[in-house]
Amino acid sequence: MGKQGYHHGNLRQALVEAALKLIEAQGPQGFTLSEAAKTAGVTPAAVYRHFAGREDLIAECARQGFGIFADLMDHAWNGGQPSSLSAFEATGRAYLAFARRFPGHYMAMFESGIAPETTPELSAATARAQAVLTRAAAALSQHLPEGRRPPASMVSAHIWSMSHGVVELFARGAPGARGPFPPEDLLETGIGIYLRGLGLLPGDA
Repeated sequence: MGKQGYHHGNLRQALVEAALKLIEAQGPQGFTLSEAAKTAGVTPAAVYRHFAGREDLIAECARQGFGIFADLMDHAWNGGQPSSLSAFEATGRAYLAFARRFPGHYMAMFESGIAPETTPELSAATARAQAVLTRAAAALSQHLPEGRRPPASMVSAHIWSMSHGVVELFARGAPGARGPFPPEDLLETGIGIYLRGLGLLPGDA
């Protein structure tokens, strides 16, 4: 069983995929390096050829997750087309879609306690994902006078927080998941109320 693992074309990635399965099933704190090695079909000692320890392995899962996440957000933003508002709303929907499609990555990114500064690679991947939403917020608010324009980083942080809350409460089977409205509707209306409050959208007639 142990020797079989050495025939992996990419043992490092096989260990990441094994960890992602365990994270999805047991949570980011619910598995050991030995379990990850067994799932990948290698000996525990083989893990240390590629990772310094369990935290390093989870950090790589998070790094890859942020890379996928940034790609999805960038695709949803689509350069602000067909309009900044519709593209901005699309990034919110992309957030929900990512959490549903990549639960192991999502948990490694946001529920493992791994700080973005754990590795330079993870820090860069995190910053890239944040930059997509910050650019979107900047484009949406550019028509406001400079003195009334909120910082794009603040707007993006608020929208990120709102998206994260909807995911945690209503989109991933957590307590309270049986919400009165679909998660997409909750997020879209929440973003609309928030943007109107900032003066980024006209008020209701």
